[in-house]
Amino acid sequence: MLLIFVRAQFDYDPLDDDLIPCAQAGIAFRTGDILQVISLIAYRRYPAVNCSFFGRKKKQHKDKYVAKHNAVFDQLDLVTYEEVIRLPSYRRKTLVLLGAHGVGRRHIKNTLIASHPDSYAYPIPHTTRQPRKEEENGKNYYFVSHDEMMADIAANEYLEYGTHEDAMYGTKLETIRKIHHEGRMAILDVEPQALKILRTAEFAPYVVFIAAPSLQNMTDTFEKNTFFLHQYDGSLERLAKESDLLKQAYGHFFDLTIVNNDIEETIRQLEKALDTMSDTPQWVPVSWVY
Repeated sequence: MLLIFVRAQFDYDPLDDDLIPCAQAGIAFRTGDILQVISLIAYRRYPAVNCSFFGRKKKQHKDKYVAKHNAVFDQLDLVTYEEVIRLPSYRRKTLVLLGAHGVGRRHIKNTLIASHPDSYAYPIPHTTRQPRKEEENGKNYYFVSHDEMMADIAANEYLEYGTHEDAMYGTKLETIRKIHHEGRMAILDVEPQALKILRTAEFAPYVVFIAAPSLQNMTDTFEKNTFFLHQYDGSLERLAKESDLLKQAYGHFFDLTIVNNDIEETIRQLEKALDTMSDTPQWVPVSWVY
């Protein structure tokens, strides 16, 4: 018997479905639930059994680090189901930190790398700007010509790229592969559209959403969390709204969500999850395995 499992990428309540003949016979599920398909019928509507008891789970520059063809990708990204397989263990190669701008991703990334330099690294970006005094090529940046960078962009060799103060910056895919070849996990704090490139067996990402505290708790959090006071220069409402919008649009890609009520506690939760991940059974996309 062929066993088929899918991860739900949307919330569903049969009581709200006018097309189901018998709502009481339907099964409710939420984004991220694992469903076992027991039969395939017309229109690919999945009668299923819920299998999620196995485990649930500085200022922004508007044109900086824009993934290629984002608008087209977002329009074609139809959220339905994703076929998955349960493995006793699976090595993730890339840690992807998603979240609203100013929620703390950069601080989390830098802390993890500083605390565990043998386990994590950040890909060195490429730039077309001239090196400053005492800057070394390949240390903080790779310095390239504008023509060279444009040629590599045309060849789809960049994950993200954009302009800032008349210079181009970008993350080249080969710099991520280099970290993997060194036996370390690459940490990326990217725009969510980059997942269209990263969600493959080659990069095997573990996607963590760093959520902003609720607006109700935000004021207290800002008063006692000096990280936010120094890092975020926008309104609390804007931070909360951006966080909510990201969750609505991309929540079906999240492997883990941590509400950043306290930056140090958030880092501890993330470290614990990463330490146990390789020894914990995981549901991963079938396309990563076969």
